[in-house]
Amino acid sequence: MLVSDIMTKNVITIPSDTAVFEAEQLMVFHRFERLPVVDKGKLSGLVTKDNLLRASPSNATTFSRGELYYLLSKLTVKEIMTKDVVTVPPDTTVEQAAAIAQKNKVGCLPVLQGSKIVGIVTTNDFFYQILNPLLGIGEAGKRIIVRGAGDPEEMYKVLDVVRKSDIELKSFCSFKSMESRENDFVLHLNTENITPLMKQLKDKGFTVEERIHTT
Repeated sequence: MLVSDIMTKNVITIPSDTAVFEAEQLMVFHRFERLPVVDKGKLSGLVTKDNLLRASPSNATTFSRGELYYLLSKLTVKEIMTKDVVTVPPDTTVEQAAAIAQKNKVGCLPVLQGSKIVGIVTTNDFFYQILNPLLGIGEAGKRIIVRGAGDPEEMYKVLDVVRKSDIELKSFCSFKSMESRENDFVLHLNTENITPLMKQLKDKGFTVEERIHTT
Protein backbone atom coordinates (compact mmCIF):
# COMPACT_ATOMS: atom_id res chain seq x y z
CA MET A 1 0.00 0.00 0.00
CA LEU A 2 1.30 3.45 -0.93
CA VAL A 3 0.92 6.86 0.67
CA SER A 4 -1.22 7.89 -2.33
CA ASP A 5 -3.79 5.26 -1.25
CA ILE A 6 -4.42 6.77 2.19
CA MET A 7 -3.50 10.46 1.93
CA THR A 8 -5.95 13.35 1.99
CA LYS A 9 -5.88 14.74 -1.53
CA ASN A 10 -7.87 17.97 -1.43
CA VAL A 11 -5.46 19.77 0.85
CA ILE A 12 -6.37 23.20 2.20
CA THR A 13 -3.30 25.42 2.14
CA ILE A 14 -2.51 29.02 3.07
CA PRO A 15 0.08 31.55 1.85
CA SER A 16 2.83 32.66 4.21
CA ASP A 17 1.41 36.18 4.51
CA THR A 18 -1.77 34.84 6.18
CA ALA A 19 -2.38 36.46 9.57
CA VAL A 20 -1.91 34.09 12.48
CA PHE A 21 -5.42 34.67 13.83
CA GLU A 22 -6.89 33.86 10.38
CA ALA A 23 -4.93 30.61 10.26
CA GLU A 24 -6.17 29.77 13.75
CA GLN A 25 -9.80 30.42 12.77
CA LEU A 26 -9.40 28.24 9.69
CA MET A 27 -7.95 25.40 11.73
CA VAL A 28 -10.71 25.63 14.32
CA PHE A 29 -13.44 25.70 11.66
CA HIS A 30 -12.10 22.64 9.80
CA ARG A 31 -10.86 20.90 12.97
CA PHE A 32 -7.34 20.75 11.60
CA GLU A 33 -4.18 20.60 13.68
CA ARG A 34 -1.88 21.70 10.87
CA LEU A 35 -1.93 23.66 7.61
CA PRO A 36 0.64 23.51 4.80
CA VAL A 37 1.95 26.92 3.78
CA VAL A 38 2.27 27.30 0.01
CA ASP A 39 3.71 30.22 -1.95
CA LYS A 40 3.67 30.33 -5.76
CA GLY A 41 2.75 26.65 -5.93
CA LYS A 42 5.60 25.48 -3.70
CA LEU A 43 5.59 24.31 -0.10
CA SER A 44 7.15 26.96 2.12
CA GLY A 45 6.39 25.53 5.54
CA LEU A 46 3.86 24.05 7.91
CA VAL A 47 1.89 25.80 10.63
CA THR A 48 0.63 23.63 13.47
CA LYS A 49 -1.51 24.01 16.56
CA ASP A 50 1.71 24.00 18.60
CA ASN A 51 3.08 26.87 16.50
CA LEU A 52 -0.08 28.85 17.24
CA LEU A 53 0.05 28.09 20.96
CA ARG A 54 3.65 29.25 21.20
CA ALA A 55 2.75 32.45 19.34
CA SER A 56 -0.21 33.18 21.61
CA PRO A 57 0.31 35.80 24.34
CA SER A 58 0.82 34.69 27.93
CA ASN A 59 -1.97 35.13 30.46
CA ALA A 60 0.44 37.39 32.31
CA THR A 61 0.59 39.93 29.47
CA THR A 62 -0.19 43.57 30.24
CA PHE A 63 -1.62 44.28 26.78
CA SER A 64 -5.29 45.08 26.42
CA ARG A 65 -7.56 42.96 24.25
CA GLY A 66 -7.50 45.61 21.51
CA GLU A 67 -3.72 45.79 21.59
CA LEU A 68 -3.46 41.99 21.43
CA TYR A 69 -5.83 41.85 18.47
CA TYR A 70 -3.78 44.47 16.66
CA LEU A 71 -0.50 42.66 17.30
CA LEU A 72 -1.89 39.29 16.23
CA SER A 73 -3.40 40.84 13.08
CA LYS A 74 0.11 41.93 12.09
CA LEU A 75 1.76 38.59 12.87
CA THR A 76 1.83 36.23 9.88
CA VAL A 77 2.33 32.49 9.70
CA LYS A 78 5.65 33.07 7.96
CA GLU A 79 7.04 34.22 11.30
CA ILE A 80 5.92 31.17 13.28
CA MET A 81 5.70 28.29 10.79
CA THR A 82 7.99 25.28 10.70
CA LYS A 83 10.21 25.72 7.66
CA ASP A 84 12.14 22.46 7.61
CA VAL A 85 9.20 20.26 6.67
CA VAL A 86 9.61 16.50 6.31
CA THR A 87 7.86 15.36 3.13
CA VAL A 88 7.38 12.20 1.08
CA PRO A 89 6.46 11.47 -2.56
CA PRO A 90 3.13 9.73 -3.26
CA ASP A 91 4.79 6.44 -4.26
CA THR A 92 6.28 6.00 -0.77
CA THR A 93 5.04 2.84 0.93
CA VAL A 94 3.01 3.32 4.11
CA GLU A 95 5.66 1.39 6.03
CA GLN A 96 8.37 3.78 4.86
CA ALA A 97 6.18 6.81 5.60
CA ALA A 98 5.40 5.59 9.12
CA ALA A 99 9.09 4.98 9.79
CA ILE A 100 9.99 8.45 8.47
CA ALA A 101 7.34 10.09 10.65
CA GLN A 102 8.53 8.20 13.74
CA LYS A 103 12.20 8.90 13.08
CA ASN A 104 11.56 12.62 12.69
CA LYS A 105 8.93 12.74 15.46
CA VAL A 106 6.32 14.44 13.30
CA GLY A 107 2.56 13.96 13.20
CA CYS A 108 2.08 14.53 9.48
CA LEU A 109 3.87 14.30 6.17
CA PRO A 110 2.97 16.60 3.26
CA VAL A 111 3.04 14.59 0.04
CA LEU A 112 4.92 16.24 -2.82
CA GLN A 113 4.89 15.38 -6.51
CA GLY A 114 8.01 17.23 -7.54
CA SER A 115 7.58 20.59 -5.82
CA LYS A 116 3.77 20.52 -5.84
CA ILE A 117 1.79 19.41 -2.79
CA VAL A 118 -0.68 16.71 -3.84
CA GLY A 119 -1.74 15.42 -0.45
CA ILE A 120 -1.02 15.07 3.22
CA VAL A 121 -0.82 11.97 5.40
CA THR A 122 -1.13 12.04 9.18
CA THR A 123 -0.69 9.58 12.03
CA ASN A 124 -4.50 9.35 12.15
CA ASP A 125 -4.46 8.02 8.58
CA PHE A 126 -2.10 5.23 9.66
CA PHE A 127 -4.43 4.33 12.53
CA TYR A 128 -7.84 4.64 10.86
CA GLN A 129 -7.01 3.32 7.40
CA ILE A 130 -4.41 0.68 8.19
CA LEU A 131 -4.33 -0.36 11.84
CA ASN A 132 -8.09 -0.29 12.40
CA PRO A 133 -8.93 -2.64 9.49
CA LEU A 134 -5.99 -4.88 10.39
CA LEU A 135 -7.16 -5.28 13.99
CA GLY A 136 -10.88 -5.11 13.21
CA ILE A 137 -11.37 -2.06 15.41
CA GLY A 138 -14.92 -0.75 15.10
CA GLU A 139 -16.15 -3.88 13.30
CA ALA A 140 -18.49 -6.61 14.43
CA GLY A 141 -17.26 -10.07 15.38
CA LYS A 142 -14.86 -11.46 17.94
CA ARG A 143 -11.10 -11.71 18.15
CA ILE A 144 -9.06 -14.50 19.65
CA ILE A 145 -5.37 -14.68 20.43
CA VAL A 146 -3.49 -17.96 20.11
CA ARG A 147 -0.40 -17.78 22.27
CA GLY A 148 2.89 -18.72 20.65
CA ALA A 149 1.27 -19.63 17.32
CA GLY A 150 2.78 -16.82 15.26
CA ASP A 151 5.24 -18.90 13.22
CA PRO A 152 4.12 -20.18 9.78
CA GLU A 153 3.70 -23.84 10.75
CA GLU A 154 1.56 -23.11 13.80
CA MET A 155 -0.43 -20.45 11.94
CA TYR A 156 -1.26 -23.01 9.27
CA LYS A 157 -2.57 -25.43 11.92
CA VAL A 158 -4.76 -22.74 13.48
CA LEU A 159 -6.11 -21.60 10.12
CA ASP A 160 -6.94 -25.19 9.21
CA VAL A 161 -9.11 -25.48 12.34
CA VAL A 162 -10.84 -22.21 11.47
CA ARG A 163 -11.41 -23.37 7.89
CA LYS A 164 -13.07 -26.58 9.03
CA SER A 165 -15.31 -24.63 11.44
CA ASP A 166 -16.88 -22.69 8.53
CA ILE A 167 -16.41 -19.42 10.44
CA GLU A 168 -15.52 -16.46 8.24
CA LEU A 169 -12.06 -15.08 8.98
CA LYS A 170 -12.08 -11.29 8.59
CA SER A 171 -8.38 -10.64 9.26
CA PHE A 172 -5.38 -12.01 11.11
CA CYS A 173 -1.93 -10.85 12.17
CA SER A 174 1.05 -11.89 14.26
CA PHE A 175 2.53 -9.88 17.14
CA LYS A 176 5.54 -10.31 19.35
CA SER A 177 4.31 -11.68 22.67
CA MET A 178 4.65 -9.44 25.72
CA GLU A 179 5.11 -12.54 27.88
CA SER A 180 7.64 -14.57 25.90
CA ARG A 181 9.97 -14.47 22.89
CA GLU A 182 7.39 -16.15 20.70
CA ASN A 183 4.89 -14.49 18.38
CA ASP A 184 1.18 -14.65 19.16
CA PHE A 185 -1.44 -15.16 16.45
CA VAL A 186 -4.48 -12.85 16.51
CA LEU A 187 -7.59 -13.65 14.46
CA HIS A 188 -10.68 -11.50 13.87
CA LEU A 189 -13.67 -13.76 13.29
CA ASN A 190 -17.06 -12.86 11.84
CA THR A 191 -19.06 -14.49 14.61
CA GLU A 192 -20.21 -13.74 18.13
CA ASN A 193 -19.97 -17.37 19.25
CA ILE A 194 -16.30 -18.30 19.49
CA THR A 195 -16.66 -20.86 22.29
CA PRO A 196 -16.76 -23.98 20.04
CA LEU A 197 -13.75 -22.82 18.01
CA MET A 198 -11.75 -21.99 21.12
CA LYS A 199 -12.47 -25.49 22.47
CA GLN A 200 -11.34 -27.08 19.20
CA LEU A 201 -8.09 -25.13 19.29
CA LYS A 202 -7.49 -25.98 22.94
CA ASP A 203 -8.10 -29.65 22.11
CA LYS A 204 -5.27 -29.29 19.58
CA GLY A 205 -2.99 -28.12 22.37
CA PHE A 206 -3.15 -24.37 21.75
CA THR A 207 -3.46 -21.75 24.47
CA VAL A 208 -6.35 -19.53 23.37
CA GLU A 209 -7.92 -16.40 24.84
CA GLU A 210 -10.58 -13.99 23.73
CA ARG A 211 -9.04 -10.64 22.85
CA ILE A 212 -11.51 -8.08 24.14
CA HIS A 213 -12.17 -5.01 22.03
CA THR A 214 -14.99 -2.53 21.65
CA THR A 215 -16.93 -2.10 18.43
